[in-house]
Amino acid sequence: MKRKYAIFVLLSAFIFVLAEIPSSPLQNMILNRVMDDSLFADTLSRDTLISPNAKPAAAALKRDTSQMDSLELAIYKHNKAIDDSLALDSINRKKKNGIDSPVKFSAEDSLVYQAGAGMAHLYGSSHVTYQNMDLTSEKIYLCLDSSLVHATGARDTLGEMFGTPVFKMGSDSYESDTMAFNFKTKKGIIQQVYTQQEDGYLTSELSKRGANGELYLRHGRYTTCDEPHPDFYLALSRAKVRPGKDVVFGPAYLVVADVPLPLAIPYGFFPFTKSYSSGFIMPTYGDETSRGFYLRDGGYYFAISDKMDLKLLGEIYTKGSWGVSAASNYRRRYKYSGSFFGSYQNTITGEKNMPDYAKQTSFKIQWSHRQDAKANPYSNLSASVNFATSSYERNNLTSMYNPQALTQSTRTSSVSYSTGFSSLGLSLSTTMNLSQNMRDSSIAMTLPDLNISVSRFYPFKRKHMVGKERWYEKIALSYTGRLSNSISTKEDKLMHSSLVKDWRNGMQHNIPVSANFTLFNYININPSFNFTDRTYTNKVKRSWDDAAQTELRDTTYGFYNVYNWNLSLSASTKLYGFYIPSRKLFGDKVQAVRHVLTPSVSFSYAPDFSASRYGYYDTYMKTDANGNVSMVEYSPYQGSLYGVPGKGKTGSLSFDLSNNVEMKIKSDADTTGFKKISLIDELGAAMSYNMATDIRPLSDLSVRMRLKLTKSYTFNMNAVFASYVYEVDSTSGAPRISDHTTYWQKGKLGRFQGMSQNLSYTLDNTKVANFFKWLRGERVEKKTRDDDNEDEDLDDENEVETNLDRDLEKGKRGAKGSGDMAETDEDGYMKFSLPWSLSFGYGVTMREHTDVSKFNYNTMRYPYKFSQNLNVSGNVRLSEGWNISFSSGYDFENKKISMTTASLSRDLHCFNMSCSVVLAPYTSYNFSFRCNASTLTDALKYDKRSSYSNSVQWY
Repeated sequence: MKRKYAIFVLLSAFIFVLAEIPSSPLQNMILNRVMDDSLFADTLSRDTLISPNAKPAAAALKRDTSQMDSLELAIYKHNKAIDDSLALDSINRKKKNGIDSPVKFSAEDSLVYQAGAGMAHLYGSSHVTYQNMDLTSEKIYLCLDSSLVHATGARDTLGEMFGTPVFKMGSDSYESDTMAFNFKTKKGIIQQVYTQQEDGYLTSELSKRGANGELYLRHGRYTTCDEPHPDFYLALSRAKVRPGKDVVFGPAYLVVADVPLPLAIPYGFFPFTKSYSSGFIMPTYGDETSRGFYLRDGGYYFAISDKMDLKLLGEIYTKGSWGVSAASNYRRRYKYSGSFFGSYQNTITGEKNMPDYAKQTSFKIQWSHRQDAKANPYSNLSASVNFATSSYERNNLTSMYNPQALTQSTRTSSVSYSTGFSSLGLSLSTTMNLSQNMRDSSIAMTLPDLNISVSRFYPFKRKHMVGKERWYEKIALSYTGRLSNSISTKEDKLMHSSLVKDWRNGMQHNIPVSANFTLFNYININPSFNFTDRTYTNKVKRSWDDAAQTELRDTTYGFYNVYNWNLSLSASTKLYGFYIPSRKLFGDKVQAVRHVLTPSVSFSYAPDFSASRYGYYDTYMKTDANGNVSMVEYSPYQGSLYGVPGKGKTGSLSFDLSNNVEMKIKSDADTTGFKKISLIDELGAAMSYNMATDIRPLSDLSVRMRLKLTKSYTFNMNAVFASYVYEVDSTSGAPRISDHTTYWQKGKLGRFQGMSQNLSYTLDNTKVANFFKWLRGERVEKKTRDDDNEDEDLDDENEVETNLDRDLEKGKRGAKGSGDMAETDEDGYMKFSLPWSLSFGYGVTMREHTDVSKFNYNTMRYPYKFSQNLNVSGNVRLSEGWNISFSSGYDFENKKISMTTASLSRDLHCFNMSCSVVLAPYTSYNFSFRCNASTLTDALKYDKRSSYSNSVQWY
């Protein structure tokens, strides 16, 4: 290699000396005349040089000599003679030049072309293009006969290099100090090369380019830092680069802040291809007291295709525990996309043959599938599966630092498919649902849940309307059918359950009939009839065994029909009231106040389906051990999938009253000149009376209120007032609800039973600054919002993120903007910017404390019990790279701090450092330091976590 390098240096020096040899006086006179001649500039311009052997060149040199003067004719004949002599060799044959297509070149300073030698010298911002090759440099020397190009930079008065060569060929791009390239072979030698490959940057002292674009480097550097002086790099002794594919290197070591670290590897490679590439995944190591030293998350990545991949990982512990996992992502454009994850763990704790020895297996399955809306507008398949055994998260080390995963009590999974037939108005959907309770390992599963529905249609409507619409044409009909198969069991018994005995299944049909009429042009009448039919595959006959003093159950299988029906009639209208306030008191700002009153009355009726003729309820005689005889009523279909029709006849009369109050005022911001303000968005009350029963026929009074305080916050409150009073039971002496006596009979409002309300607010630096501006009487800039389109208003959380991003961007411009001055205040000092946000959430619940020992017999009421909880979260960006966030809370009922976490992250330009700490109700920590670039994120990383057993303290 040294010998080749010496030959290259001698060849470059020879070309440079040859370029400086003065030509003959005749050649100089002709060359100067030609350079100034505009006609010759058309033939051989400064921007285009064409090989004299090529046919386009001959056509260009063919000129009309009749229009030339004597000097132009002499120049033309001279150039033609030179071209003819160069085109023919000694045996009168065409000479094979290495150039087989046009070469375009230009130079800002000067250009010297030696026609006889085939040499071109370009000075000052030179530019040469040949086929797909593009070269720019301060100095370029061309030798067309030998197909060589030599490019170098230049030094200014301070000795600094400028105008260094930039070479591009296809998608390859190189920057260097000096380079030589052969047009024909496409090979070259480059000094101090600098090239970018995906997220990485490569430099080397000496490089050789092959015919296929590969680079052979000596004493190279690889880094993902885009600074001229990188924060870190891998020092490569030897390397081979295949642009767009990979780089393979020999012995290499890590250098951080110009300090070589004792971290060397004998061999390695980095993939550069934009498509998927297979490769090994380096594991992480650590130590646990219960399971021993471990290697985790190591395996292999399979690039199956550009539409699908597969990642296989494993973990192993010195005390016998092990685990495997598989993850895959798939995507087909305009069709579907999704991901799959499956993991299996075999956990062994303690020492064998010791009391603390335990062996446990656990697994987890996650599957997410999404269908693109463009794939099929009539059918859709989606899946969201998240299933894990109750012991998986406790045995998974990663979950220790994910409070949501570790404290998650329920998991839900669903897979659904739906299709529709628009011409028939028919839709079909099927779903698999699964719900897990991680605390007691119970499972509720439905497989399948099939739904068939027919959209509403008007069976009596005429196809060709003539005249007015008849009343019977307003009758609408629809259909909904459902077929389900479900089970509720423990996770260890799910696979051993019987489909016939343990699973509940059934089919339900629902046919609603409705209509809409207008009475007296103001009252809306809505009659409806609803029919529901159920089909079950078994029923349970019960009896009493006097000898064993136990209930006997006899299950019979078949098809059993259970139906019920009900009808209803409702009437509603709207009453409007307007109030124009006195101009003397309110001025002309307030235009009017509108009150909308919406009363509605509805009646519903359903027969008593507990009658013996229906067969939905039955009785048996029970004799206890003391000889007491009683009749026990039950339903053979109790516990069935869709339930049993209710007992007792229903004749309910319901009342509902809703109020809305708005005010119209003048507004300069609105284009219409006016805007509406909601004073009371809704204030309503509802109550019902069951005429078919004598025991507590009057329902409780429910009151609702909704106030739109701001565009982004609406206050909602619901309250219930009990109608019936408490009375003392004559037998037990305990308080009970009366069957007949109400508070209304005593002229009192119903008993307030309780309410619940959640309040939240987010405070940030922008809101605080605007508040102080308002106090000082300064103008506060408001965001431009569309008052008419309130649905598009941003919520507080999005607004905080926008403010944080905006303030951070200001800090960036002030700190490192190129040529931009830092933002200053009115006194000329640089503005202090510390983006932060603080969110508060407060929840309060008020309800009756129904503890008999706390009942007040004087007031005949239970005391109220309050439950409160407070949540606090915040975020602070200390500088461009520092970010601190935390979240905590307090449970007033249990008098304990809720889940408390804090995290700190630091952007180190090329690296990212993060630390998270869980402080309550248990303690743990996680420290991570890794490279930002995706190419090295799994190679250059350091993770430190608290151990599973000795560092996590539960209290």
